[in-house]
Amino acid sequence: MNFLEEKILLDGVIKEGNILKVDSFLNHQIDIDIMRQMAYEFKRRFHGIEVNKVLTIEASGIAIATLLGDLYDVPVVFAKKSETANSTDDKYVSQAYSFTHKRMNNVFISKPYLSSTDKVLIVDDFLADGEAAHALIDLVHQAGGEVAGLGIAIEKGQQKGGGELRKEGYRVESIAIVETMDWKTQTIKFRDQPVLPLENTKLKIM
Repeated sequence: MNFLEEKILLDGVIKEGNILKVDSFLNHQIDIDIMRQMAYEFKRRFHGIEVNKVLTIEASGIAIATLLGDLYDVPVVFAKKSETANSTDDKYVSQAYSFTHKRMNNVFISKPYLSSTDKVLIVDDFLADGEAAHALIDLVHQAGGEVAGLGIAIEKGQQKGGGELRKEGYRVESIAIVETMDWKTQTIKFRDQPVLPLENTKLKIM
């Protein structure tokens, strides 16, 4: 069992309707040590793959993406979900359905922040049906860039997103993959994953 699975078992709360709440360390309050460990883990898993930009979607993926961008020493970009008076018309736009808010969202990135020379590592907090992930991939492709891979904190393995992305040929690395969970008993079963060695990765922060 890895550090994130242990943290989920300790502080995660399962709600009726297949909802896993991790507000105490990821989605509302941020545990910096857990974020840092996730950044280290993604850097290890994508060792040897060229990355010159980290991409996420607002809001919960930003903390992980920022620490990972620091390790790679590359810019971090986050797709926005809401327009403001300062939003530019010169942007890439895609759509993603939010199961949390039960609505379709436009997500966008201003064109200067993605380009055809970018090799993008996409990171996010959750992967369920893959709506947000596919929207981010679409934005990268609109810019002519390359998706280096997808790093996910928590994947809901019983839902279709991860399987679809892997079948499409994308490398998906999820630190914790939930196979089953039961809100009545508050029990979670994780998918077994190989433990990767720590060597051959130069980490900038401790």
